[in-house]
Amino acid sequence: MPAKKLRHLTFILHRILGFAIGLIAIPLSLTGSLIVFQHEINEFQLHQQFGAILPKGDRLSLEVVLDIVKAAYSKLPEMALQRVYFPTKLDDFFNVVISIQGNDWVEVYVNPYTGAILGNSLDPNAIQGFLQFVYELHTSLKLGDLGLQIVGIVGLVTSIVVILGIILWPGWRKLIAGFKIKWDAHPKRFNFDLHKVSGITTAIFLLFTFFTGFAWNLGYVDPLIRAITLSPSLPELVSVPLAGQSPLPLSQQIKTAQLALPDGALRSIDLTTDPKAPLRLRMKLPQEVEEYGKSNVYLDQYSGQILRVDNSLKASLGDKILNSFEPLHYGTFGGLPTRIIYVFFGLSPLILFITGFVMWWYRKPKQKDDYSHKQSYIK
Repeated sequence: MPAKKLRHLTFILHRILGFAIGLIAIPLSLTGSLIVFQHEINEFQLHQQFGAILPKGDRLSLEVVLDIVKAAYSKLPEMALQRVYFPTKLDDFFNVVISIQGNDWVEVYVNPYTGAILGNSLDPNAIQGFLQFVYELHTSLKLGDLGLQIVGIVGLVTSIVVILGIILWPGWRKLIAGFKIKWDAHPKRFNFDLHKVSGITTAIFLLFTFFTGFAWNLGYVDPLIRAITLSPSLPELVSVPLAGQSPLPLSQQIKTAQLALPDGALRSIDLTTDPKAPLRLRMKLPQEVEEYGKSNVYLDQYSGQILRVDNSLKASLGDKILNSFEPLHYGTFGGLPTRIIYVFFGLSPLILFITGFVMWWYRKPKQKDDYSHKQSYIK
């Protein structure tokens, strides 16, 4: 196929796919910009709401904190403990996640020194409610499992559109021309320049965010990456219930995990009601940039046996690629500067869609005016 014809087909595909998913990709990207700093905003709001937490002696043990939460919420239908996030600062609180009937993620905030329940996420204030709405719109369009599938598909198609745009970028023929905007040119030329420059400067960002969103929502990427990188698949882990024995105390399990990763700081524990599920303790190593870390220790609930240790610094190539998805999606890989950049780059799909539409408008065949039609009819 001649190169000119192949380029034309690439252009047509780029335009059709871009228009097809643009109106969904735009709100996904805009909502992504709004929640870049969601965690910090929520933390600030909660501390403003609860007031200062004054350190008084030692923190309460995890078992005591969980017993307080269970006693306070035991009357709620189908209440179950799901996860606990540990305080990361002296004036921070325990965040205990529970599930209840109709809501599988309710956060309960507990003073680590007094055991007082400070509040929960069942009755958020206006800002917290808005951010939660934006988050659900971003991840699933507020359509549940169907929305997760739709967002995943949009992520894949948008990634293809971006790659096609990179191929079409005129800078491959002349680099300077690919980054030049003629500000005093005809609107048609100015619009084209704005499209090509905004597209190429945000292309990597768009690939990072939309491809990782596709990978998370549809889940087909993990085995493929492991196969390509020749990384071993992770075996299924199970706890073996022992007759007449309850799960070991969490305080004992924490000690085992800290021995397995002595440099790690405990960030969270997944609490399970499944007797055969492993106990997962998430740790943060000093070299990790993610707030909650990417290292895990999996233990048998009953024997305390170490089932697996995931040290992110010693992970396989496949696992390192998969672990990179989170910082690439949220922009945390470069600290505060990249997160700020991500806020503004979230506007790029809107700019690209508008300029792309204007390009199509200029390119579409012009109809003859009424006078020409009348003349041809008379003849």
